[in-house]
Amino acid sequence: MDAVFRALADPTRRRLLDELFKQDGQTLTALEQRLPMTRFGVMKHLRVLAAANLVVTRRRGREKLHFLNPVPIRLVHDRWVSKYAEPWAAHLSGLKQRLEERTMEKVFEIYIRTTPERLWQAITTSEIRSKYSFGAVVSSEFTPGSRFEMRTPDGHLLGEGENLEVEPPHRLVQTMVPLWSAEIQAEGPSRITWEIAPQGEVCRLTLTHDQIREGASTEVYGGWPMLLSSLKSLLETGQSMDFKPPAEVMERWQRSLEAAPAGTSAS
Repeated sequence: MDAVFRALADPTRRRLLDELFKQDGQTLTALEQRLPMTRFGVMKHLRVLAAANLVVTRRRGREKLHFLNPVPIRLVHDRWVSKYAEPWAAHLSGLKQRLEERTMEKVFEIYIRTTPERLWQAITTSEIRSKYSFGAVVSSEFTPGSRFEMRTPDGHLLGEGENLEVEPPHRLVQTMVPLWSAEIQAEGPSRITWEIAPQGEVCRLTLTHDQIREGASTEVYGGWPMLLSSLKSLLETGQSMDFKPPAEVMERWQRSLEAAPAGTSAS
């Protein structure tokens, strides 16, 4: 928390985060052109943001791209704000956006005091997953090429996809089609990559959600900071966060249920 507040205290660093919010996945050269300072100065500020885990980097060929990571801000919100604010405050999780020619890529990173095996179990076990995934039940054999489904506790289908790569306890790649309303189903399939890297007594969990339609609804990806912070809380304290989907999402879901033919799931 101290590193996050120190990083956010400087207006230049806040400006860098604003620039990444407008267009995520920028190079150092691109960011340098947006600020009235030297390349060395921008690098220095980016190092502070990276140390606070507010910025993560990815290599794309020769380029090093910088992404805004909203998870630490979500954790600040969970610690103090969520005790007093209504669920709409969860929209803080939509702090990052990367526009490509046709698709978007979102990168989320969090550190959890646990083992890779225990973290893998929490991701792939239905009973544990439902405790931090807004109550959704995920079922799958978690083998390459196998199907996975996400349902409400009473069996309505919320999403489905295929497990592309399964390498326990370090890497899981899946496709995902959201189905909780007709509007969100129209966004089409995207890809989710879970990567677990042990770092001493903790694990770094990096979740990359890509192949998202450019301009897609934040419902497709906006819930990840809440889900990941709830997962962290569950594994470190035994108690998950009591998050609920935003009211407008639940209203659309209810309308989809009412419009679905008898005996079918909303999709």
